[in-house]
Amino acid sequence: MQHIIETTEDGSHTLYVPELNERYHSTHGAIRESQHVYLEAGLHYCGKPEINLLEIGFGTGLNAFLTLLYAEKSKKTVTYTAIEQYPVSLADAGKLNYSELLDPSRKDAFMQLHASPWEEWTEITPAFRLKKRQTDVAKLDEFQPEAPFDVIYYDAFAPEKQPGVWTEKIFNRLYALSNREAVLTTYCAKGAVRRMLQSAGYRVERLAGPPGKREILRAVKI
Repeated sequence: MQHIIETTEDGSHTLYVPELNERYHSTHGAIRESQHVYLEAGLHYCGKPEINLLEIGFGTGLNAFLTLLYAEKSKKTVTYTAIEQYPVSLADAGKLNYSELLDPSRKDAFMQLHASPWEEWTEITPAFRLKKRQTDVAKLDEFQPEAPFDVIYYDAFAPEKQPGVWTEKIFNRLYALSNREAVLTTYCAKGAVRRMLQSAGYRVERLAGPPGKREILRAVKI
């Protein structure tokens, strides 16, 4: 897919995909959105010192990079699995300004997230281990992780753009792959998504969204 770099309101980059008429992040602030939806509502909610995390939609690597920085700062360790069917090229990743805005000394770590091989574990830092899987999210029934997940970032493109990755079957599978009290967060607060999560067995709550978005969802396995 073709990607066009755009600058969002907080100064951080996002990628625009003309083929889908879709952006990877909110135009109101890419970093601000990721921090709010995935770090604050999801990762911070998990009190474990060792966290097994799944991201649906690796994309620009922003969520992974924020998680890596948080793991180091909080003295936690994160084992991070990311599923992405259409990886961003290394050339495009190198143009993104996340490390410049968050920690200029960590550009190499950000680039290693993208340069690390697919389908195998890579220790990016002592606090952060990564495995990227290039596959269709709809094939989650074939996915057998090494351990249940504690946190899930659900960051696929919007349901109207990719309806096949917002299904009850997928949420049922994620529920089965998670530990009790595991938390799933997503920017998408549509009623249909909330009902599918509830049907899967999650306790779902609406939370205030980041700038430009009224609500987000947090789902907890009960």
